[in-house]
Amino acid sequence: MTRILAIDTSSAWCSVALSLPDAAPLVRHQKVSAGASQLLLPWVEALLSEASIELSALDAIAIGNGPGAFTGVRLGVAAVQGLAIATRLPVLPVASLDAIASQLVLTPAFISSGAQSFVIAVDARMEEVYWASYKILANQLPQRQGEIHLTPPEALELSNIDFLAGSALLEFGDRLFTNTSHPLASTHLDSAIGVNALGVLACAEEMWGKGLQQDVHLLEPLYIRNKVALTTAERIQQHG
Repeated sequence: MTRILAIDTSSAWCSVALSLPDAAPLVRHQKVSAGASQLLLPWVEALLSEASIELSALDAIAIGNGPGAFTGVRLGVAAVQGLAIATRLPVLPVASLDAIASQLVLTPAFISSGAQSFVIAVDARMEEVYWASYKILANQLPQRQGEIHLTPPEALELSNIDFLAGSALLEFGDRLFTNTSHPLASTHLDSAIGVNALGVLACAEEMWGKGLQQDVHLLEPLYIRNKVALTTAERIQQHG
């Protein structure tokens, strides 16, 4: 089993996990307001100390590189860049929606639903949603179908989808079902699940097995949205 440190600060949570041979991962996961920068590195140090392992002895460092909160994504990426450069470790960048998908399929509600296809939809602010479609594969993590989208909530494509999960459900509700005549039952919805380092770790381990680790100098945030603010005129036009 590989030894991978996984970090995610792309949401309102600061999350760190460490995988070890023949043992359950060590985890720190806590909701924060603006304190992730103060918790992140001390948590990394604490997990390494608990495992009695040096950072340089790891195989790789995984990072949830977005999309997500602009400042949080930058914080996590910058921290991993510093750690990986100092130790010459490769990195494994994991999209936040992929990490959520990897955890969703382990939940009792999803398993009992028998779903074979699903959408992860995350509130992207500015009246938009990050979303992507996934298929269940045997003995593998769910496979994303195409790119991660950034659209108004009404533009989600839910045709032939069995399950919907993510924070966009709480923010936009029925607006997400505009394009479908068959809204999903409440047993096929999960509004509470979010990104955490265990999901990042699960994706990273699969990536490592496929040889997809990369040099830290290639690491970049995954923003999806290039423009993070509207002008006054654009806001007025958008809202009439």
